[in-house]
Amino acid sequence: MKQTSLLTACIASAMMLFSTQTNAQLKTPEGSQRSQVTQRVGITDITIDYGRPSVKEREIWGKLVPYGFNDLNFGTSKSAPWRAGANLNSTIEFTNDVKIEGKDIKAGLYGLHIALKEDGGATIILSTNSTSWGSYFYDEKEDVLRVDVQTKEAAHTEVLTFLFPSVEANSTIAALRWEKKEIPFKIDVDVKNIVMEGIKNDLRNTTGFTQTTWDNAANYAFNAGEVDQALEWVNASISGNFFSKETFANLSLKSQILVKQGKTAEALTFVDKAAKLGNATQVFRLGTGLIGQGQKDKALDILKNNVKNSNGAWPSNYGLAKAYAATGDYKNAIKAINTSMTKAPDRFKGRLTGELEKLKKGEDIN
Repeated sequence: MKQTSLLTACIASAMMLFSTQTNAQLKTPEGSQRSQVTQRVGITDITIDYGRPSVKEREIWGKLVPYGFNDLNFGTSKSAPWRAGANLNSTIEFTNDVKIEGKDIKAGLYGLHIALKEDGGATIILSTNSTSWGSYFYDEKEDVLRVDVQTKEAAHTEVLTFLFPSVEANSTIAALRWEKKEIPFKIDVDVKNIVMEGIKNDLRNTTGFTQTTWDNAANYAFNAGEVDQALEWVNASISGNFFSKETFANLSLKSQILVKQGKTAEALTFVDKAAKLGNATQVFRLGTGLIGQGQKDKALDILKNNVKNSNGAWPSNYGLAKAYAATGDYKNAIKAINTSMTKAPDRFKGRLTGELEKLKKGEDIN
């Protein structure tokens, strides 16, 4: 009998443990659904994860969300800001270093809190603690950022929403909207330096074992204004490595780099080399680029040869028309554009017709 009772007790205990474990693993809907929003700036991802409470006709600011720092009567914090959402910590994550309202923040995941002020201001707080429940265990010693911002009046937003209402090449505005209030803060990203450092690292690993990688690196550096670095990388594409060879792409890019460095005569030698390797469309772009640089005679020479070398393909004659127009020879420009129109695809003929009319009036088409 004692053994039976003991066995029964053991089974009961096991069932209770099993029940507890099962309940701990249950997934049920939260009253305030979880959401996540991500914005990329350059190659940097900014992700905010948060719970989304609804207004439900409640008085929000100063009531449901008290102003300032408060004792929430739970947890360890006696001076807690708002959790900027519901349930677990609202969090914000950066894949690269950024600036928030001008202050440096390292890449990583942070708890996101906000302390509202009665005068229309707010303090944005980032904490190294990103795993706690709400702000109940907030500790100001774990802060990595406190910045003051101004709130804005906004159209009614029933469900709390984080969004990125403004995005620029090197920055974005993150904003919380709820009820009739918006709380924005600016995030700046040093896109050029982040990308350049990433490229330098990529060129040292397996990515750097292909020529196109060096061409792409040189193109980015050139467009970013890092001309000396662009020249170093394009030179590596042209010669000195097992993958190196002269191509239209790297020779024409080197010519552009040399022009930027004021080495025009040297640049034109690479234009000649590039022109011999390009197709009709590539040489058309090369020639029209020369027109834009003021090298009209060189452009005319390159684009005349393009007509010969491409068997009169329509882009070559169109390019020649632009070169003649640039030098003021409208008679030959009209002749070249008419020849181009006989071979051009229908989708381009409207544009060519319009430019022909300009040429007939003695107007440049560049």
